[in-house]
Amino acid sequence: MNHWPFITAAYLVVLVGTVGIAALSYAAMRRAEAAAEALRSGRA
Repeated sequence: MNHWPFITAAYLVVLVGTVGIAALSYAAMRRAEAAAEALRSGRA
């Protein structure tokens, strides 16, 4: 039985998950920075 399809799928799942978490974290960081800037400039 060839094990390479399982290994390829496992790496793909990890890669997609990592990119997804990085994108969500970046979006949350941008929202937090915008909120902090709004508080700083008095637009809250």
